[in-house]
Amino acid sequence: MKSSTKKLNRTRAQESSHAIERMYITMRHLFSRGFYKPMGISGATLRQALLSLRPEIYGTIAEEKAELEGLLYVVDRLPIGIEQCSHVNLTSAEGFGDSHFEVIVPAKRRRNCYRIDFEQMNIEITRGRSEIYDILTHLTFLYIESHKIARQVLIGEKGKTTRDWQKLEKAIQSKKKLSKKEREIAVTHTANILGRTFDEINSVYAAFATPHQPDHFLHLIYWLGKRAINEIVNYDKRIITFSPVLRERLGHHIHGEQWANAIKSCLEKQELIGRPIHIISANLHSVMNTLYAPKALQKRYKANGIFSVYEELSADKNTAMRNKIKALALKEGMTYIDDKSGTNIDVQVIDTAKVDFKYNSILTSSKTAENPPVIIVMDYAFGEQAYETIDELLKPFKTKAKTYFLNVDSISVMGKAGILDGGKGDIMIPSAHIFEGTADNYPFENELKKEDFEGQGVDVYEGAMVTVLGTSLQNKELLRFFHESTWDVIGLEMEGVHYQKAIQSASKIRNSISPEVKVRYAYYASDNPLETGSTLASGGLGLSGVKPTYVITHQILKQIIN
Repeated sequence: MKSSTKKLNRTRAQESSHAIERMYITMRHLFSRGFYKPMGISGATLRQALLSLRPEIYGTIAEEKAELEGLLYVVDRLPIGIEQCSHVNLTSAEGFGDSHFEVIVPAKRRRNCYRIDFEQMNIEITRGRSEIYDILTHLTFLYIESHKIARQVLIGEKGKTTRDWQKLEKAIQSKKKLSKKEREIAVTHTANILGRTFDEINSVYAAFATPHQPDHFLHLIYWLGKRAINEIVNYDKRIITFSPVLRERLGHHIHGEQWANAIKSCLEKQELIGRPIHIISANLHSVMNTLYAPKALQKRYKANGIFSVYEELSADKNTAMRNKIKALALKEGMTYIDDKSGTNIDVQVIDTAKVDFKYNSILTSSKTAENPPVIIVMDYAFGEQAYETIDELLKPFKTKAKTYFLNVDSISVMGKAGILDGGKGDIMIPSAHIFEGTADNYPFENELKKEDFEGQGVDVYEGAMVTVLGTSLQNKELLRFFHESTWDVIGLEMEGVHYQKAIQSASKIRNSISPEVKVRYAYYASDNPLETGSTLASGGLGLSGVKPTYVITHQILKQIIN
């Protein structure tokens, strides 16, 4: 019995792997084609692959009842109002930022979107193919859910609808704000349409609300259903297009090159370009807080200890404290480069010769060093964008007078990842990155070791990590295969392979940086997708993420500065 179960699970994992491969081949084909209709024949392969895969993040996508948690996850990553649009146009940065169109930024994705008219939404793609995959996957889910709604409310083929739909439509078309009683009546009808209980709808209702639209959930369901009914009854299919400029520019590193040149120009201007350079890909607060908080918040630091100060800094209400640290940092060695290239990756350049380490019990001064290090902190890249940005940053910098080869001493990557061995808040130290869907693997010597974190009050795991094509495309069977096979994967993230590929080509083949460059990778666990109720859609870490974030930051900075 055991062997048959194992065989069944493995087969499901193979099906899932094949479904992911089909999705990405299909998405690349549709991009080359220039347009497709998601619920038409051209979108069929994508729909079938997603339904075959049944990712954890999309919950009950393959069932008749609506998926609420997955819907919330997707809505947070797409522009508000996209459910009303029958035409979604993916563009490059084509000047919309200088137009009268209001920029719409999704709650949990840094991407600029523009509502051209009632039917059309433009989404600006500046972060590479991974961003296109992310959007198309989410839109496919959204349209599949919309057709579930249409099937529930349509009676016959002539467009007649159920009483529940008519009542929801009446509530949406009402010009006045809904009273509590009216809202609960509308929720009751919506629950029937979605195959969910009144209680289930109520539990997520507030999460969908926006500052301008407290009843956004009702409007979302109505417009998803309305557009799907229109497709079925009037054959008016929704369409996704890719602008000619986007198709021409993608893969040419246009945004990455502008981004990297801005950093190198800053280094040259401040006469830092010849100094030892340490690149850190991380959030934009932990390095700054570690270097400057002990001096900026001396009394709190002495009275409460540094980790209590870090927890206070992570609270939304303590803006004044964060501003105090940033003001000191800008006076003592930190330059902030606000992104103008379209990569959406802001950067901090820190001259450690100007940092006052007198109050810092974790780090010792680098001022005595003949060549104090310069630290470049870059915000998180997104998927394949990691290759574009690091590849461009490590290239020599050419000016009219001179060509500079950067003296890159180390590259450190810290980020969030799903863990397969342990739980939320634990730390993963990878020894290799494996690229999902291929046999490509990148072993490396990680300067960070498990023993570096002993006695810090966090659990640490060492081993290979898999770089996935998209966090929204995983299911438990596939993850279990990664973990239990001889790959023995400890976690999954989206950028590792792309960073390492860029580092290896620059240091081993192009010789634009030293072949002795040090690399450090460490990730803190956002969730364990193999555990029940803990999927890649689970929320942020909150305070549980503070300790691992700063434990890793301390260790990286100790190796750079001490």
